[in-house]
Amino acid sequence: MMAAISASGKNTEVHIYEKNEKLGKKLYITGKGRCNVTNACQDTQTLLDNVNSNRRFLYSAFYSFGNHDMMRLLEENGLQLKTERGQRVFPASDKSSDVIKALTGMLRARNVHVHLDSPVSRILSDGERVSAVELSDKAQVQADAVIIACGGISYPSTGSTGDGYRMAQETGHSIVPTFPSLVPLVISEPWCRRLQGLSLKNVGFTMSSGGKKRFEDRGEMMFTHFGITGPLVLSASAVYAGLKSREKTVIHVDLKPALSEKQLDERVLRDFSENLNRQLVNSLKRLMPSSMIPVIIELAGLSGHEVVRDIKKEERQRLVRTMKDLVLHVQGTRGYNEAVVTRGGVNVRQVFPETMESRKLPGLYFAGEVLDLDAMTGGYNLQIAWSTGHMAGTAAREALTDEEPEREGEERL
Repeated sequence: MMAAISASGKNTEVHIYEKNEKLGKKLYITGKGRCNVTNACQDTQTLLDNVNSNRRFLYSAFYSFGNHDMMRLLEENGLQLKTERGQRVFPASDKSSDVIKALTGMLRARNVHVHLDSPVSRILSDGERVSAVELSDKAQVQADAVIIACGGISYPSTGSTGDGYRMAQETGHSIVPTFPSLVPLVISEPWCRRLQGLSLKNVGFTMSSGGKKRFEDRGEMMFTHFGITGPLVLSASAVYAGLKSREKTVIHVDLKPALSEKQLDERVLRDFSENLNRQLVNSLKRLMPSSMIPVIIELAGLSGHEVVRDIKKEERQRLVRTMKDLVLHVQGTRGYNEAVVTRGGVNVRQVFPETMESRKLPGLYFAGEVLDLDAMTGGYNLQIAWSTGHMAGTAAREALTDEEPEREGEERL
């Protein structure tokens, strides 16, 4: 949609061939149905710092059309926005459908032709440049420029089934291997299942691999029947997806990051002094959620039935160390069905960063997740889509209208 809006003009005729029955199907589910449109960070460098793959490739796109440009465009077209924690930007209505409404309104105003339920099967060329697209019904549509903007393979139910990768390969482009990113992690420790549904806030979270620290942050996570999820976990998974070797990847969770081990030990001692005649399992309710208490006690090598007054210093310290360093071993990730984005895609070395045009086939452009570009959570991935879509559409329009002046009675597709 952004590419089509940017490609439209008095000298261009723009068509969208949409595989789905409606436009913006993936936007409906972003941000849990609220659509985290972008991030309101003040400078472009912050946008770039949150990109995981090929951030240098995005310099031109972000500086040409950045987050504040996108916010301004939506607001000028009737969409009220609000900024929440972490500078995340949402529609004021909390409805992703309102974002789609604003975009489709822009398409109508610019006379963009939208063809729904119209999958493209392949891109055609005359040997020198793009010449047409072929639809699934074998119909061929002549075109002077084609923009592939059909996403990756995350959430395939929204239509992202890797079509763009196939079409890119068929036109001579290489695909960087893909992985699910911003996705829940599968953990080998079986006790995770006992904590299914438990959400932890403000915990310390460190991921190491090959003996090196790869990710560190504080925030929120949640246990599931297969492992862990939540904002911290999704961010860590983006780093995990980029690791050359994923073996021996370990997560260390600090349940009390605001306290040193010594301070936590003093806190436990204080609680123990008030519960001397109780069993251990009944004396920790002010320190952690009740469902977590028996798990922590077991991991510390205790039974929970010990009377607090009989607990030795070494046993108490084992308990403290467990709370400060809960160890989880990563087995892998969940699949593309649960991944927010796809890591990998069309090799950006085969695309001009100033235009998004292919270096292999003139007249062919790429935008969005189909490229080997991905970022952290917080609106950054959608901004990649907006910025690259804007650049591809603008470059295609300028190339066509500059190269060949419009002849009377003829419009360029």
